[in-house]
Amino acid sequence: MATQQPQIQTRIEAKRRESFFYVGMAILAAAVVFAGFSRTYYLRNLFGHPPLKPLLHLHGFLFTSWIFLLIVQVSLVASKRVNIHRRLGVAGGVLAAIMVIVGTTVAIHSARGEFSPGGPDPLAFLSVPLFDMLVFAILVGVALLYRRQPDIHKRLMLIATLALLPAAIARFPGAFFEHGGPPVFFGIADLILLACVVYDTITKRRLHPAYVWGGLLLVASHPLRILISATAAWHVFAHWLTGV
Repeated sequence: MATQQPQIQTRIEAKRRESFFYVGMAILAAAVVFAGFSRTYYLRNLFGHPPLKPLLHLHGFLFTSWIFLLIVQVSLVASKRVNIHRRLGVAGGVLAAIMVIVGTTVAIHSARGEFSPGGPDPLAFLSVPLFDMLVFAILVGVALLYRRQPDIHKRLMLIATLALLPAAIARFPGAFFEHGGPPVFFGIADLILLACVVYDTITKRRLHPAYVWGGLLLVASHPLRILISATAAWHVFAHWLTGV
C-alpha cells in the first residue's frame, strides 16, 4: 500500500492539472469572443453602431451563453461537482440545438444582405457559417453520446467551441485580422487547437483519439468549405436556400 500511495497522489495531481487546463482554455475562448465582438456587440454603444436587430441580439445571447456555460461546466468538474455538471449538461444540449437553428437562420439572412451588405460574395461566404454550424453540431452531438466517457466528452466539447472562434477572430481590430481572410481566422483557431494537442500529447504521452478525429474534422473543414464555395453546385444550393 505504501508504494501505491505516491502513484495515486501523482494521478490525482495530473487530474487536477488537466481540469485547470480546460478551465484555462474556456477562459481563453471567452477572451477571444469578447475581443472579437466587443466593437460590434458587447460594447457597440461605445463605438456608435446602430441598434441590432432582434435576431442578431438572440444570436449573440445564445453564443455568449455557450461560452459562459462552458466555463461553468469545466469549473464544476475541476471542483468535483460532477452531479451538477451532468444536470447542466441537459441544458447545454438544448442550448446547442437552438444555437445551430439560430446560427443557420442568421447565416441565411446575412447571405441575403439583410445585416451587412457589401463585402465578399455573400452566397459563396455562406459556406463558412453553415460549415461552422455543421461541424459544431457533429462535435457536440458525438460529445453528448460519449457523456459517460469524460476523456472523450470534454475534448470534443472543447473542439466544438474552438469551431466557433474564427467568427470572433475575423473581427479582431487591425488590418492583419480584418483583411487577412480565412488563412488568418481559421489559422489562429487551428493554432489554439494545436496547443491543446501538444499539451495532451506531452501530459498523456500519447494523443487522445478524440483530438485526432475531432481535430481532423475541424481542420479539414476549413479548406473544404472554401473549395466548395467556389463550385457551381454550391451557388445553385445557396440560391435555393436563400431565395435570392
